[in-house]
Amino acid sequence: MSANTSTGGNGHRAAVTASFLGWTLDAFDFFLVPFALTAIAKDFGKPVQAVALSITITLIFRPVGAIIFGLMADRYGRRIPLMIDLVFFSIIEVATGFAHSFTTFLVLRALFGIGMGGEWGVGASLAMEKAPTNRRGIMSGLLQEGYACGNLLAAICFLFIYPRWGWRPMFFIGGLPALLAIYVRFQVKESEVWEQRTRKSWSEYGREIASNWKLFLYLVLFLTMMNFVSHGTQDMYPTFLERDWHFTPQKRALVTMFANVGAIIGGIVFGHFSDQWGRRKTIVLALILAMLSIPLWAFSPILPLLMAGSFLMQFMVQGAWGVVPVHINELTPDPVRGFLPGFAYQCGVMFASGVAYIEAVFGERTSYANAMALTAVTVFSLAAIVAWFGREKHGVQFGSS
Repeated sequence: MSANTSTGGNGHRAAVTASFLGWTLDAFDFFLVPFALTAIAKDFGKPVQAVALSITITLIFRPVGAIIFGLMADRYGRRIPLMIDLVFFSIIEVATGFAHSFTTFLVLRALFGIGMGGEWGVGASLAMEKAPTNRRGIMSGLLQEGYACGNLLAAICFLFIYPRWGWRPMFFIGGLPALLAIYVRFQVKESEVWEQRTRKSWSEYGREIASNWKLFLYLVLFLTMMNFVSHGTQDMYPTFLERDWHFTPQKRALVTMFANVGAIIGGIVFGHFSDQWGRRKTIVLALILAMLSIPLWAFSPILPLLMAGSFLMQFMVQGAWGVVPVHINELTPDPVRGFLPGFAYQCGVMFASGVAYIEAVFGERTSYANAMALTAVTVFSLAAIVAWFGREKHGVQFGSS
């Protein structure tokens, strides 16, 4: 049996489902803070900027999780680290709801960052190694849009739970990923690409990582720009709707839900077309179209246009992101695929982690619309340039390196 056939035909649906749900629940937990930002600030007696800084702290600690769980994934397989990670960040999320001080809250958000940083790389490598080669793009889009689904679920949670019980009970729902670990244990098979690979000593493995330093640096640069794109258009958007539009929590949740429907569709659509057009061209096209959406997204004079702008923006932003899992996993050699893409991703997150705080500071001085629009046009341009001049290994056969 060829590597191409084996990586695509043996349990890829269960692997993609588990990875998708893991990333969904991870993102759900993450986006609870942006939605409840002002309420958390009020509860702890802190300014909005201080709670926005907790988002930065979560993002900064994500590379730590990528190192821990990524190394485990290349050494001990994809399934066990994924299960451990799911249980870990579930416990931390529930504990966040019990935080009795702002310092405790910050520590728990840092620990959550470790769990969040571990899930994506392990889940993406497992899903992409199992997906059929000619369907990797659409599977990539589906996997990545677990992030948008998590944002959507956080909006629904905020809509129905926050008005009745406040922000703390929302975090108790974050214990659900622990149940997903049971699904991974009994339904998901190990990656055949990992099973067929010759095991190396830690020193040999370290040399393998070091030999790919040029690829790593490019991936970090590319993913830094892409995380500026994502977090710059999402994290502070609920606050923008509150401060500039004076929306109630219910209206903020509804707009965000509508935007994330666009994100889910966009990620799958662009992921699918990347199988035909190539990864880089698809990413650049989505970013250019996102740039054209900025006026509607940030400066719409009426609600229907604002809704359309939010939908189109996330359709394009997550359209570009839908291609990312397959693109960076195809670029990475088999022996370091559990570690290198995930660690590069989380380093990119870390370097882009200040965007929410920057937007919050400038938003208070001018308007959130101006702050977010200027950020968006800058990072869209830079991300498109970096993607266009990068490498591509569209349709490479896994298990051959």
